[in-house]
Amino acid sequence: MRSSLFILGFFLCLLGFAPLANAQAEERTAGETAEVEAGDNEPAENNEETYRQLGLLGDVFERARAQYVEPVTDEELVENAIEGMLANLDPHSSYLDNDDFEQMRVQTSGEFGGLGIEVTMDNGFVKVVSPIDGTPAFDAGIKAGDYFTHLDGETVMGLSLSEAVEKMRGKVGQPIVLTVVREGAEDVMDIEVVRDIIKIESVKSRVEQDDVGYVRITTFNQNTTPGLIKAIDDIKKEAGDKVIGYVLDLRNNPGGLLNEAITVSDAFLEKGEIVSTRGRNEEDTKRDNARPGDLIDGKPVIVIINGGSASASEIVAGALQDHKRALVIGEQSFGKGSVQTIIPLPGHGAMRLTTARYYTPSGRSIQAEGITPDIEVRPAKLEEIAQRAGMREGDLRGALKNDNDKKKKGKNKIAANDNEEEEDKPQDYQLDRAVDLLRGITLYEERMAKK
Repeated sequence: MRSSLFILGFFLCLLGFAPLANAQAEERTAGETAEVEAGDNEPAENNEETYRQLGLLGDVFERARAQYVEPVTDEELVENAIEGMLANLDPHSSYLDNDDFEQMRVQTSGEFGGLGIEVTMDNGFVKVVSPIDGTPAFDAGIKAGDYFTHLDGETVMGLSLSEAVEKMRGKVGQPIVLTVVREGAEDVMDIEVVRDIIKIESVKSRVEQDDVGYVRITTFNQNTTPGLIKAIDDIKKEAGDKVIGYVLDLRNNPGGLLNEAITVSDAFLEKGEIVSTRGRNEEDTKRDNARPGDLIDGKPVIVIINGGSASASEIVAGALQDHKRALVIGEQSFGKGSVQTIIPLPGHGAMRLTTARYYTPSGRSIQAEGITPDIEVRPAKLEEIAQRAGMREGDLRGALKNDNDKKKKGKNKIAANDNEEEEDKPQDYQLDRAVDLLRGITLYEERMAKK
């Protein structure tokens, strides 16, 4: 009876009959609190039914502890009950024990151990939202949309997401074999990935073709906005006034901290709403707006997304698209339009609870739909088609020479050398189209300005 009363009291706390303090939002500003006063939003007439249902839970707990075929601890039963309760709400709500909670906090700081993938559960299997650039999973060839059916030969069916993630963790240097089902592939694949310390460089940048700023954001953690500011500054120092515009690459970015998505969007916007989060109650609605100041001085932006772009990535793409600040190209994004709040449970880890949906400035909810690009560009491989050279004016006997022949030949020689260097780089068709689009926009604006 004492155990039943303990379980009843414990679950009353979880359901809001006791204060919950110091909630840290995974995708909100760190340190935000959520407190629930006794009886808030809970009509008195419902209390009797609540106690009756909790009594049922206590009865099941007692039966399982006393009669299950093998001994099971109170802690295991309680944690399993909480985990089942949260996991059945939606794919992103879950229970975090002390180890999971600590691991989550380490991940948002930008360095942790593991495989380097963002995953969710789908129809009983682990689905890859996105592999993170430069991690063991990325280097092993894991792709967004892959399904894991077995981990080291053990089926994932019947496992919760946290249990599957726990099995994928392990000592640095220890391999794991992932059984992968991939859309379009005829056979199931076994891919070995060696666990490692994951150090996430959340922002990478370079100058493309002398005059295009390229910024790649791999995840939204505490270092992302400072990294973006530095990246833009580095591009300006290298290319100077030659920069015609920027490509913001959000492909395979699984998301992260909401406040970082807001500040990244703000870096390109002068004013207007960036995102709104709307919870269960009207008073929970929160709107975040841009402040004056455009980090790239109004130059055109092309955003690239794909099916691995999720959550915070979709907030940035949606905000820039709605404000017509950028053209979005690529493929339909993942469609994670919900916000999770991490609520610490003193002495018992924490719970990750979906508390709101987010909406783009135009009021779009992208939940389960994603961001639709302005121009769809699928990955492709270009091949130069060999064809018979035709007769041109310069081939005719006695044709007039061009006054610019010498200068033109010099330019052609440089271009040929550039092409030789480019052959060593992996081809990125989507990036090539983004750069072409920027050049087209710049050319159009220059011609309109001369009218």
